[in-house]
Amino acid sequence: MKELASNTDSINASSRLDFSKFDSLISLMTYFKDNATCKDFLAEQRWGDDVVCPLCGRHHCRKRSDGRYRCPDCLTNFSVTQGTIFDNTKIPLQKWFVAMYMISAHKKGISSYQLGRDIGVSQKTAWFINQKIRLLYGQEVESLSGDVECDEAYIGGKEKNKHESKRTEGTQGRSLKTKEAVFGMAQRGGAIVAKHVSDTQGKTLSPIIRQLVKPGSRIFTDEYIGYKSLYDSEYTHSIVHHNSGEYVVGDASTNRVEGFWSQLKRMILGIYHFVSATHLQRYVDEAVFRYNTREQNESDRFRMMFGRSLNVVRYADVKAAA
Repeated sequence: MKELASNTDSINASSRLDFSKFDSLISLMTYFKDNATCKDFLAEQRWGDDVVCPLCGRHHCRKRSDGRYRCPDCLTNFSVTQGTIFDNTKIPLQKWFVAMYMISAHKKGISSYQLGRDIGVSQKTAWFINQKIRLLYGQEVESLSGDVECDEAYIGGKEKNKHESKRTEGTQGRSLKTKEAVFGMAQRGGAIVAKHVSDTQGKTLSPIIRQLVKPGSRIFTDEYIGYKSLYDSEYTHSIVHHNSGEYVVGDASTNRVEGFWSQLKRMILGIYHFVSATHLQRYVDEAVFRYNTREQNESDRFRMMFGRSLNVVRYADVKAAA
């Protein structure tokens, strides 16, 4: 996690091109007019004037006449895409760049059907692109402090919207018979962290809180018994009793994290319609990325995503949880 962030920072710092010029999809497509331009851009952002062998780390590798590079030490021939998410791709880099821009720019995401139509690939290929780029969203927040709101959300269809023959009894409240649980923590004035969890018992939530929230912070929750371990702890714990109609008591509330839940659910219901438990964390990561970068513009998001794309994401990584 730390390594990924540092690599991205170094790429941005050494960038020769002002990413702010990509303030629209038209400007992006105008600049990346062909595959050769994309490869030159990728090489410049990745290495600058000093091409490094991705296998042995040798500097000052030379470019061959066929566009590939050759390492004088290990005698390996390699391409500019080797060691990136574009490695061994048969899809033109223009389509990858456009897809990255569109996926990061859309406020609620973009479905594989729509992405496939927009960039001219099949739905199956668009799903693969979407999933591979979604792996770049990994949450990098290491700690939260100050005022932190904690809450849980339950992802799954409402029983009342199902056909009577497909309804399951006893799924009201916090039941996980037909739903998946996501636990979220929102630092006021800071970032949000959200994780797909197996259940919402105190023994599951407490270690996550203690791992990510610094001691001495103020924690705001509802009256759920799963937060009982916070009553006498290293935190100042304030409770909002939702069952009694309380939503704001002084400065105590969980409105920020609940606002994030509404965005996550709108993204799933409005764009993707269905998300499997296997891939749920990836969609949560996507929603967290959008929320934490909501004040950034499209070019800033594209710069961040492009920097992350230079780290290895293999096909096996995409299929691992399938």
